[in-house]
Amino acid sequence: MAIAGTQLIGLFGATGGGDLLRAAYGLAAQTASANAGNAVAALRQAERDKSRDIARTAAQPEVKRDIAAFRVAVARAGSAEALLRDPAAMKVLLTANGLASHLAHTALARKALLSDINNAASLANKLPDTRWKATAQTYDFAHQGLVVLRDPKVMVTLEGAYAEVRWRETLDATTPGLSDALTFRAQAGKIGSALEILGDPILRRVVTTTLGLPQQIAFQTIEAQEKAITARLDVSRLGDSKFAESFAQRFLIARSQDQAAASDDALTLARRSAGLLV
Repeated sequence: MAIAGTQLIGLFGATGGGDLLRAAYGLAAQTASANAGNAVAALRQAERDKSRDIARTAAQPEVKRDIAAFRVAVARAGSAEALLRDPAAMKVLLTANGLASHLAHTALARKALLSDINNAASLANKLPDTRWKATAQTYDFAHQGLVVLRDPKVMVTLEGAYAEVRWRETLDATTPGLSDALTFRAQAGKIGSALEILGDPILRRVVTTTLGLPQQIAFQTIEAQEKAITARLDVSRLGDSKFAESFAQRFLIARSQDQAAASDDALTLARRSAGLLV
């Protein structure tokens, strides 16, 4: 139920409402600053404790069950297509490769992963999210079936990646954006162009948020989007680990500021309702 202006005046006091609301704004600003500092500290701690925490996640019963089911599916599958029709296999495969948001899009996922990367017309080559192409290329289902995936070293790497993604999910629950920041830190040194940033949803989110670019930029041409990024960022600097770390920290601070802005909007609405703001 909306609170009427007279109710707010009664709540804050006819003469003291402005002071109380100003104090609320001050508290919100202090909270935003504290949240930003906490987010940066969380990034440093996550990077420091990464190996230990991923190992702990891998040991969790649910994760162990997922990996066991995946191994059984790979062992039993008669073909790559058959494996990609198994929900247990797809859960681990897509999650480990950063594509968990597409678990419900089974037909698209299967077709993309079975793509022949040498064919420019294949689905993986056409999708704007370049992670599909990278994943299809890594396992090469189109040419080698399950040979690559059944390599013990590949299996171990994939299972470790799955545990890492599950670990990152828990970080976002307490520090929004932390998973994105970690992904960016891990990939920053390999980024060679603005086009590579635009082709990866996570890199795009981190870079555009940090640079203050609006979401509407996605409706512009690729060329215009590249120009918007390169005009504000020398992409080659991302190869500098210190610069990349600073950039990731700026992203987390920007996320904290966005959350604070949402709180400020609510306070502004309250002041208008109380007749304290024209």
